[in-house]
Amino acid sequence: MSTLVDLGLPHYDDAVVVVPAPATGPGNWAGAASATLVEGVVWLAYRVRRPLDEGRGVSVVVARSEDGLTFTTVAEIHRDTFGAASLERPVVLRRPDGGWRLYLSCATPGSKHWWIEALDADHPEDLATGQRQLVLPGDARWAVKDPVVVAGDDGWRMWLCCHPLTEVGAEDRMVTRYLTSQDGLRWTDHGSVLAGTPGSWDSRGARVTAVLSASPLTVLYDGRDSAAANWFERTGIAVERDGQLEPLGDGPVAWSPDSDQALRYVSVVDLPEGSRRFYFEAARADGSHDLMSSLSRR
Repeated sequence: MSTLVDLGLPHYDDAVVVVPAPATGPGNWAGAASATLVEGVVWLAYRVRRPLDEGRGVSVVVARSEDGLTFTTVAEIHRDTFGAASLERPVVLRRPDGGWRLYLSCATPGSKHWWIEALDADHPEDLATGQRQLVLPGDARWAVKDPVVVAGDDGWRMWLCCHPLTEVGAEDRMVTRYLTSQDGLRWTDHGSVLAGTPGSWDSRGARVTAVLSASPLTVLYDGRDSAAANWFERTGIAVERDGQLEPLGDGPVAWSPDSDQALRYVSVVDLPEGSRRFYFEAARADGSHDLMSSLSRR
C-alpha cells in the first residue's frame, strides 16, 4: 500500500474537465490523451470521438497550456487524411533532436485491424502537415494501437496495445507488448509483458497507459473483465518483475462513479514542484466521456 501512496494515483472526486465531450450522451468522448511537459508548457494530444453512426474517432487535436488546465488548439488532424475509419489514442512528444512527433492510431475501414503512423515537424503547430511515415502496420493476426512512448538520448521505448484478430468476434481482447528503437520509427518487438489475469477484473485484457516510475518499472494500465465492457475500462497498476508486468492488488485503483465507471487512458506529467498531474478520460452521468485532470495527493 505504501507504494501506491508514494507514487500518487489519479482520482475523480476533485478532478476538473479540461476538454468536454463533443456532445452529450453515450459515444461522445473527448480523451484517449497523451501529455508531455516541455519548458513549462503542457502539450496535449487527444482524440475527439462521436457515436458509431456519426464517425467514431473523427480527429486528433494537439493543444498547449501554460497552467495544464486551459488548452489552446494548435493543430488538428482528421481521420480522412489517413483513410482511417477512426482514430484512437495519439502520442505527442518532442524528439531528442529537438523536433516534434505525433503518433496516430488508425483503424482500417471494414475490419478490426489498426495500424500506427507518425507525423514529424519542427514545431507542434506544423504537425498536421508534417512528414508522414508508417511505423507499425500490424498484420492479419494483430491490430496495433494506443502506444505509450518514452524517448531519450539512450533510445526509444514503447508499450503497445495489441488486439488478436485470429478469433472472429473476440477482437476486443488486448495485451501489451514491449518494443525498443533507436529512432522511434523502426521498432524491435520484445514480446508480451502484460496480459489480463484470468478470473479477475482485467481478465479480458490489459493496456499500459502511463509510466509512473522507471525503477522498478511501474505503470498504469486499462483493464476490463468482458467484451461488453469494451470502451469502459478502469485503471489498474502493475510493476515489473523478471521482465513481466504484474498487477498490484486485486482490483482497479481508479474509476468514475458515474455511468459505465470508465476511467481510462491515463497520462502523467511530472511537475517541477514534485507533484504529478494526471489526464484521463472519464465517464459522466449522461454516458459521455470528458477529458479530465487531477493532481497527485501526497
